Amino acid sequence: MFNAKVVTVLGLLLMASLGLNIRQQVLLKKGDEGIAVLGVLDGDTITLEGKTRFRLRNIDAPEMDFCGGEEAKKVLEKLVTSKRVRTEEQIIDVFGRPMGLVYVDDKLVNEEMIKSGWVKYHSDKTSVSERLKAISDSNKAEDKGMFGKCWEVENIKNPECTIKGNIDPSNSQLKRYYLPGCVQYKTTIVELDRGEQWFCNEKEAKNAGYVKSERCP
Repeated sequence: MFNAKVVTVLGLLLMASLGLNIRQQVLLKKGDEGIAVLGVLDGDTITLEGKTRFRLRNIDAPEMDFCGGEEAKKVLEKLVTSKRVRTEEQIIDVFGRPMGLVYVDDKLVNEEMIKSGWVKYHSDKTSVSERLKAISDSNKAEDKGMFGKCWEVENIKNPECTIKGNIDPSNSQLKRYYLPGCVQYKTTIVELDRGEQWFCNEKEAKNAGYVKSERCP
């Protein structure tokens, strides 16, 4: 059984946690003057006053060490650096982080990021989700931004390395590689913005945690 001191400490920690959550909600619902942006962490996350990390809904930017990560961050920096923003349609994600739509005056930053082509649409039901998905689909069709730079069906930079490494979109732990001659090899896309890779031989692919696709002979 817990002793009285332990119960007291746990109670204080819980109150502090609740207080922080309430403070964040109050912070994110400030008046018309908006909330100051302290910094940009990557292409879909900013830091607001109070050191609150805030993620933009409906978009997914590449990790900073992946193809397109730097480009996405630079676009977001141009949009919000030294600005005050307004947040709407806020929710808390599965990790307990606040996220929502972000406006600078009447400009929807989430939409501007999608228009840039350096972030993908992330399925999430908001008042603008259908519009943002349509823009992202158009970017994809036009090979705009990451879709042109980071999506490859041929390894132009190193033509001798032809093995394609793919990461399952619903399970990042499931990695497969495809050899020339495998079913669907020609249409398989290497998405460098997701950390997918080209390999020169099967040993490289296996060492990186990939297994041969069951569609390969």
